[in-house]
Amino acid sequence: MEKIKMTTPLVEMDGDEMTRILWKMIKDELLNPFIDLKTEYYDLGLERRNETDDQVTFDSANATKKYGVAVKCATITPNAARMTEYDLKQMWKSPNGTIRAILDGTVFRTPITVKGIEPCVRNWKKPITIARHAYGDVYKASEMKIPGPGKCELVYTAEDGTETRELIHEFEGAGIIQGQHNLQGSIESFARSCFNYALDTKQDLWFATKDTISKKYDHTFKDIFQDIYDQEYDAKFKEAGIEYFYTLIDDAVARIMKAEGGFIWACKNYDGDVMSDMVSSAFGSLAMMTSVLVSPEGYYEYEAAHGTVQRHYYKHLKGEETSTNSVATIFAWTGALRKRGELDNLPELSRFADKLEQACLSTIEAGKMTKDLALITTLDKPQVLNSEEFIKAVREELEGLL
Repeated sequence: MEKIKMTTPLVEMDGDEMTRILWKMIKDELLNPFIDLKTEYYDLGLERRNETDDQVTFDSANATKKYGVAVKCATITPNAARMTEYDLKQMWKSPNGTIRAILDGTVFRTPITVKGIEPCVRNWKKPITIARHAYGDVYKASEMKIPGPGKCELVYTAEDGTETRELIHEFEGAGIIQGQHNLQGSIESFARSCFNYALDTKQDLWFATKDTISKKYDHTFKDIFQDIYDQEYDAKFKEAGIEYFYTLIDDAVARIMKAEGGFIWACKNYDGDVMSDMVSSAFGSLAMMTSVLVSPEGYYEYEAAHGTVQRHYYKHLKGEETSTNSVATIFAWTGALRKRGELDNLPELSRFADKLEQACLSTIEAGKMTKDLALITTLDKPQVLNSEEFIKAVREELEGLL
């Protein structure tokens, strides 16, 4: 068959460790044979970020603003051990955090459901989408170690020099302190992204924080969501037959365990980070969850919700066989290709993305899967495939569909 043509490039952000190995396999086996793939390539591997003083991360985010659609491989966020392992100049910040801060918007994460992989929570019948705010909180925090007795204050200095002070703590000994912030404009964008996504997908929207304890910080989130809903979305939600409601996050956690799913759960940045891992793991596997950052300006950045699979990478380096699940990384590509097809009016590109996703699910439903899924499947006698074998099995299925 003739390769599908693209008119506008995707921004391609390569990554680290085992996911970087899978990235190349996916392109070689599932994309390049069928698509005349156009990408603007950025290497976000840790070595390259270190060489460029992390400028490559900023460049990739700005390229996403230019082209509108990006696809990203998982990347390392370095800790002290990584500093030594990679001989880093400094402990570079999370690339995801940097990109999200530049693009703003909201990260929507949804489990990939497939027959034979049943949720741990038996009453979950439909996927639960986590809508995670993509700016601020602990990811943009300033921190300090307190060496001994003394006073810590929050100080706001207005443009005219006027100061407002709030006592944090009178330390009698050593301790630690952290200052978080957020922006009203970013919270408003978060709210509108969530309301629009709920209308687009015809799903109820939950929003949860801890406003009873955080009476200014979390309460501001609650108030902004409610004001925007009342002024802009109440009638639209009623017309669509869907509901928006706010609840405390501990109440949301309790209620979600007894729900059937099929709704969107909006969370602040850190809450969304934690809860998306809980939801994805309970639905089956961290490698079976899509993730897309949607900015209010209409930029889209697709990625897998999991990390770089470090343990498998070290086995790979030793020449040992790995059985690493590539489904979420494949779905990052399909999400980006589908959106590129929609924006560029290339229905054949969007159809290809649909068929590639169908090929992944059909392969698993036929009993061919990686080890992580074989350990939890309800299918009889699954065939455990290694990393490369699974991708080749998906290709065989895809060729049949095409």
